[in-house]
Amino acid sequence: MRLLPEKNILDKFCIKFCRLIERYTEYIIVSGFVVISSGRARSTEDIDMIIPNQTKEKFEIIHKSLENDGFVCLQSNNYEEIYDYLINDTSVRYTLKNKPLPEMELKFAKDKLDDYQIKTKTKLELTGLDIWFSSIEMNIAFKENYLKSKKDLEDARHLRIVYEELINEEEIINIKRMIMESRL
Repeated sequence: MRLLPEKNILDKFCIKFCRLIERYTEYIIVSGFVVISSGRARSTEDIDMIIPNQTKEKFEIIHKSLENDGFVCLQSNNYEEIYDYLINDTSVRYTLKNKPLPEMELKFAKDKLDDYQIKTKTKLELTGLDIWFSSIEMNIAFKENYLKSKKDLEDARHLRIVYEELINEEEIINIKRMIMESRL
């Protein structure tokens, strides 16, 4: 039996936020936190989450629920202003009240690639976290083909090593093709 690491502040924050969001909609955690929770030693101050586009009325319910659970949006406390950011492809950041870090960077899905990420979401047993992540293949493809910074390439290399036996290379190629068509 493999022992899972004790949950840190970032893990607990992410779990609390995800539990609340999943009451209302699907979500995925993407990018750096996927790598960190998979064992790569590097820092981050935010966790990136994508949710499907919401109606203003449904987002109001989500935002008020977040507020009731102790979260605040750094951009505004007015759900209509926050919604305008999200609907115009701008992310917003939530923290716990009186705690500037960590932050959840929340975005609406902006294209068919984001919709595909949500459709192919997965839980990663290795992380010890019962939350939904975008697939390992999606994270590798984005980091290698779209983001491409030194840190992102190192992240992709780490994911390739840790999840070597689970990776579907054909899926990575397919996703890279989708990135080229949608984002580049």
